[in-house]
Amino acid sequence: MTGDGPVVTAIHVALARRLPMRAVVMVHAEAGTGIVGDRYHGTRHRHVSVQSATDLDEAAARLGAPVPAHGTRRNVTLSHGPVPTQPGTRVRVGGALLEVVRRAAPCRILDDEIGQGAARALHDRAGTIFRVLETGDIAVGDTFVELPSAPGPS
Repeated sequence: MTGDGPVVTAIHVALARRLPMRAVVMVHAEAGTGIVGDRYHGTRHRHVSVQSATDLDEAAARLGAPVPAHGTRRNVTLSHGPVPTQPGTRVRVGGALLEVVRRAAPCRILDDEIGQGAARALHDRAGTIFRVLETGDIAVGDTFVELPSAPGPS
């Protein structure tokens, strides 16, 4: 890998809220509904969650234990760098166009999934929630590109 922008290193989905996350190499993100086969498909805004390995490494250092990508229950993990958190920011990942809705909050399930204190260690490191604006596939190895800001409301 070069020193360029982040790439997708892992993708995880779960069919229901408490079911285990499954690693997949590609997902189909549908505009207005989210990732086909994921528990949040069909929700209003919570279509895709994205996190960065950089934040997972920082959380692991705070926790004193590994923080595996699947344990956070996020859909897409990036190789490095910050994940945009400003609502309205748009990114292109694979064939999909996504827009930031809000920061993702770590849930208490993480203390059960990863270890006591994991939710606290992931505070401000839990990734970002996006909505899907344009349908497309997202695959491991795809680049993640933040797009220039568009003037005015969308």
